[in-house]
Amino acid sequence: MNKALFLREFMDEIWNKKHLDNVENYIHEQYTIHLDPTDPWEGKTLSHSEFIHRMESASFGPFPDMNFEITSTIEDEHYVAATWILTGTNLGNIGEIPPTNKSIETKGMTIYHFKDNLISGHTQIFDRKTVMEQLGFL
Repeated sequence: MNKALFLREFMDEIWNKKHLDNVENYIHEQYTIHLDPTDPWEGKTLSHSEFIHRMESASFGPFPDMNFEITSTIEDEHYVAATWILTGTNLGNIGEIPPTNKSIETKGMTIYHFKDNLISGHTQIFDRKTVMEQLGFL
């Protein structure tokens, strides 16, 4: 299995096209967020329904046009590291904060963990400070 191609397909199908009904085709039944600073789900293991809820509430709610462009990948037996550019427009609430209607663009890197040929978690770092500045919060 080419995990890097599988990951690119996942990012396009689930994150960019928002086909959440296909999550089970890509995500292991136990998805662990190993490291993702300021993510309230950091350290937790999510079921498919919890994973979908997280995406709908924390990602697509505030940024319905969220899009990832994968810029590079490195694959090994149990992981795929991906660098990416995230773009989107803040059209929904971020928690209690009303939308700013401002666009964002930031870069980051995620290491996706694999188990049984499905994505079973991630370790992620990205430039949230730039996002806060672009939204006018800093």
